[in-house]
Amino acid sequence: MPVKTRFAPSPTGYLHIGGVRTALFSWLYARRHGGSFVLRIEDTDRERSTAASIQAILDGMAWVGLDYDEGPILQSDRFPRYAALAEEMLARGTAYRCYCSREELEAMRAQQVARGENPRYDGRCRERKTAVAGVSPVIRLRSPRAGTVVVHDLVRGDVSFNNADLDDVILMRSDGVPTYHFGVVVDDADMGITHVIRGDDHLTNTPRHIHIQQALGVSVPTYAHLPMILGADGGRLSKRHGAVNVLEYRDRGYFPDALLNYLVRLGWAHGDQELFSREEMIELFDLAAVNTAASRFDPDKLRWLNQQYMLVRDRRQLAGEFAAYMAHRGQPQEAGSALEKVVDAYRERAATLEEMMQASHYVFNDFNEFDEKSAKQHLKQSALPVLTGVLQGLQALATWEREPIHAVLQAVAADLGLGFGKVGQPLRVAVTGGAVSPPIDITLEVIGRERVLRRLQMAQAFAQARVS
Repeated sequence: MPVKTRFAPSPTGYLHIGGVRTALFSWLYARRHGGSFVLRIEDTDRERSTAASIQAILDGMAWVGLDYDEGPILQSDRFPRYAALAEEMLARGTAYRCYCSREELEAMRAQQVARGENPRYDGRCRERKTAVAGVSPVIRLRSPRAGTVVVHDLVRGDVSFNNADLDDVILMRSDGVPTYHFGVVVDDADMGITHVIRGDDHLTNTPRHIHIQQALGVSVPTYAHLPMILGADGGRLSKRHGAVNVLEYRDRGYFPDALLNYLVRLGWAHGDQELFSREEMIELFDLAAVNTAASRFDPDKLRWLNQQYMLVRDRRQLAGEFAAYMAHRGQPQEAGSALEKVVDAYRERAATLEEMMQASHYVFNDFNEFDEKSAKQHLKQSALPVLTGVLQGLQALATWEREPIHAVLQAVAADLGLGFGKVGQPLRVAVTGGAVSPPIDITLEVIGRERVLRRLQMAQAFAQARVS
């Protein structure tokens, strides 16, 4: 049977790191085995599910590039199917109607706790033959009470559960809406899902799902429960650790391939290899190599990994991505040879596109003031001969390229009997506004002739005003 996996998020919020990791492992397994991958939206929680959350999931999946062969399929479109199957189970006796009120259930659980028992439904309606007037019942599974159920898990091995510890799970609520447990089992069966890959917080749900599958007479898929992702401090992953909307990583200038590369290593490894192309991930990924220990999300490691992608990126591709990012941040730039020079100049100084944008801000935006500390140190009276000599030399250049620019700076340093740094630093403050930039000849080239000459004149006036 061809492999078929699915990713089935609930649209009650954004798509975050944990969800993307689950989607990635499911996608990789399907692609590795030539199978198909389904996106299913489990939107049965009518109060919390929103159209905005559905769109956020779709946008997040599109950005990270996890394409799906079927979907998005909405559970809310399948309510008649769940209702029909529940009626069939009632007719076969594998399910029953439960008329217990909320108050009755709360009292039952309080008594169980008082006796030192684990609270669970005690099955008091299992043999009820008559309806209760004025009460809309739920439908419960008539689960086995003796024996064990074994989950054959590709990550954790065989895990046994005593049936006596499991209660009769609700399949359909009193308002006719299926529960998560019923909806997920019916959907997996109807869609022919062969492998269910999900977080290990669902492991305790799995024996109940197997009971439902047995009651429906459908095959049990192969399960693989992934280890949790913790924060860097070992605590539960939260927003402060980086469990934010995955699109925030797009807005911070991360590459989707770098993010996926990082996530694939949270719980899976292939020797000591750190960097993987998508093709390598597909070729090498194996659920047998997923470990059971929880992983820690380290934002510094993700930033380092993103920088590795930055350093080896094809310059034309990187220029195009940088142009798109600048446009996304409200500073549209046209990709081309000029922008290729910019990304070459700043890629070693940035780990993300956002950092590149910040580092190269003065290339695209003029300024009216110099950094106070830098100007006080470098734009003083002694800098005037440097600024004047460089300005005159640059004005005479026929071509604006790094080599002739460098020759001008060397000539000025020689004429004034100064070391190259004594020329470069005042010049750097003059054209960037601050004291940090790539090598000064490269910096001048990427800023461009007009801006450089105009800023040198502004720096001259600034230094002259300090003299007078």
